[in-house]
Amino acid sequence: MDLRKIKKLIDLLEESNLAEIEIKEGEESVRLARTVAGTPMAYAHPPMMQAPAMQAAPAAAAPAAAATAAGQGGAAAAEPGASHANGQLVRSPMVGTFYSSPAPDKPSFVQVGDTVKVGDTLAIVEAMKMFNPIESEVAGTVVEVLVQSGSPVEFDQPLFVIA
Repeated sequence: MDLRKIKKLIDLLEESNLAEIEIKEGEESVRLARTVAGTPMAYAHPPMMQAPAMQAAPAAAAPAAAATAAGQGGAAAAEPGASHANGQLVRSPMVGTFYSSPAPDKPSFVQVGDTVKVGDTLAIVEAMKMFNPIESEVAGTVVEVLVQSGSPVEFDQPLFVIA
C-alpha cells in the first residue's frame, strides 16, 4: 500500500471520531487505531469510549438512591440541588458544547420568560459530533439561562432554572 494512502488514512482518523480504521486492498491490509486519553493502551473499541460515562454514573446514582430513600419522586427532585431558589434546575446529561439555538443564524429555542412544557427542547449539547436535544423535564416558565451559547458544559452542570 502506498505511503500517501496511509498518511491520508491517519489524517482521516484524526479528523473523525473513529477509534479504528481497517482497510484491505488485495492481500495488503492496514489497521490504524487510537486510544482515548486516560485509557490503557489496548484496542480502542466502543466499550472503552463508554468508560468515562460509566465512571460518572456511580456518582449520580448515590444522590438518586438517597433521594428515593427519602421518598421524593420525579427526575428533577431525585438529586440534591435539583431545586433552585427560583425554581427547578435543568442539568446537562453529558459533557459537550452547549448551543441555545439550532443554528447560529436561528433564534434560541427558549428565552427567559418563555413558558415550556415537559418534553420541549430547551437547547442542544454537541458531544462527539452528535447534537443531543436537551428537553425540559418540568413545565413552567424559564427564569434563568445559566450557560452562554457555544460554552463547554460538564456532566450534571446546571443549564436552566424553570419555575
